[in-house]
Amino acid sequence: MSDNRRLEQNKPEQSTTLLGRTLITGFVGGLLWGLFGVINYYFSFTEVSPRSFLLRSWLRAEWTDTWLGDVVSILLLGLISIGVALVYYMLFRKINSIWVGAVYGLVLWAIVFYVFQPIFPNIPRLVDLNVNTIVSCICLYILYGTFIGYSISYDYRDTVMKKHTNTDKEASK
Repeated sequence: MSDNRRLEQNKPEQSTTLLGRTLITGFVGGLLWGLFGVINYYFSFTEVSPRSFLLRSWLRAEWTDTWLGDVVSILLLGLISIGVALVYYMLFRKINSIWVGAVYGLVLWAIVFYVFQPIFPNIPRLVDLNVNTIVSCICLYILYGTFIGYSISYDYRDTVMKKHTNTDKEASK
C-alpha cells in the first residue's frame, strides 16, 4: 500500500519536471535559432534579422541597429519560444515523429510571414523578399520546429518509458 502511495506522489512531480524541461527547451531553442537567424542576416543569407521583427517594428532608437539590438532580440525570442514550446507540448507531445516538428516549424513560418505580416511594417511583404531570404527563413523555421518538437516528444516518451519501467520493477518486488 505504501508503494502505491509513493507512485501516486511521484506522478505530479514527473509531469512538473517534464513541463519544466519543456520550458527550458523552448527558451534554449529560441536562443539557439535566434542566434542562427542573426548569423544568417550577417552573412546576407536573409534580408531580415530577428531584430527587424521584434525591435525595429516598434522602436526607432539607434541602439536597435547595434549588437545590443541583436542580443535583446535573441533574448526576446527565447521568451517567446517558451510559449511556442508550451503549445507544442499541449498539442503534439505524444507524437514521436521528427516530421511533426518540421511541419510545426513550417506552420510557424506561415504564421509569422503571412498572418503577422501586417504587424511588422518595416518587413517587406513575402512577394517582395528575395528567394534566398524565403528559403533561408523556411529552413530556419523547419530546424527550429524540429528542435522544439522532437526534443519535447522524445522527453515525453522517455519519461513515460521510465515510468513504466519503474512500475514494472515495483510490481515485481
